[in-house]
This record gives sequence, C-alpha cells and structure tokens, in this order.
Amino acid sequence: MSRGAWKAGTPGSEGAGTQQCVPATRRFRIQWKRKGGTTKWHVYTFIADRPIRSLKAKIRALTGRTSQQDLATVLIRLTQIMRGWANYFKHAVAKHVFDRLDAFVWWRLIRMLRARHRWSWGDVRRRLTTPNGRWLPIAADGVELFRIASVTVSRYRYRASTISNPWQPANPV
Repeated sequence: MSRGAWKAGTPGSEGAGTQQCVPATRRFRIQWKRKGGTTKWHVYTFIADRPIRSLKAKIRALTGRTSQQDLATVLIRLTQIMRGWANYFKHAVAKHVFDRLDAFVWWRLIRMLRARHRWSWGDVRRRLTTPNGRWLPIAADGVELFRIASVTVSRYRYRASTISNPWQPANPV
C-alpha cells in the first residue's frame, strides 16, 4: 500500500464503515455516520489520537514547571505550533478537540507560572482577572497566548448525496 492509501476498518475495531489511514500516516479517522435526529448519512472526518498526543507532548516540553525559558518565548513558540496544527486539522470534526486543547494549554501555563513565581491561586486570580472577575489573556512583552478554540472549523463543502458511497449501487433501477 502506498503512503497515503486507505484501507477499510475491521468491524469491531473502530466501527463498521470506518476507514483508517495506514498506521504510518494515521492523522484522520473517516467514518460514515447517521446525523443525529435524521435519517441522513454523512461522511465525518475525525482527528486521530496520535496527532493529539503528539501536540500535547510538544506543549508539555515547552511548559515544564521548572522551565527557564522566558514566557514571551514560550508563548511565541506555542502560537507557532498551535496555529500550524489548527490550520491543518480545521477541516475535521475538531471544535471540541480545540476547546479541550485550549484548556490544556491554559492550565499548563498557569501551573508553570505558579511554580515559577510561587503564586497561590489567589495571586493568579489577582493578576489575571479584571475587577469584574473576567479572565485576562496570558501575555508577556506584548505577546498574547493564542487561543486554538478561536479557529473557525470549516467542515465539508460537499455533504451527503454529493459524496459517492462505494457501498450503494450508482443507479438503482
């Protein structure tokens, strides 16, 4: 099989009707699913687990609690990594994944700042909230934390019957 070839999933592994990428390039999980509340079937592209684990490992490497890197440098590198990742995966069913990753990055940075400056939770609230109690973005030297959840997910220009289904005959008579 070539590097970008697809193979049919085995029933029970990830569900019947699921197609997977070959293990060396497994970035997406493509699946025919019935849309909730309707009888229409659609093709959904989900982000595989491996790229999410890989992104989290990169974030963990940058935001270690004993890291000596300048916060602005960390924020710039995080922004570069997360923008590229989000632009690559924004065509999948990714909104909830982006929300979870956004929270993951925020908490990693808060833990790093708490350890670095020996802040209590009250210190964090005092420095990162407005007088009305709204959270301020984490920023340093004019560099602000990129919120991956703000990326617009644009799924599928072609839906339902416009995508050919290999399991149905082309023209039933």
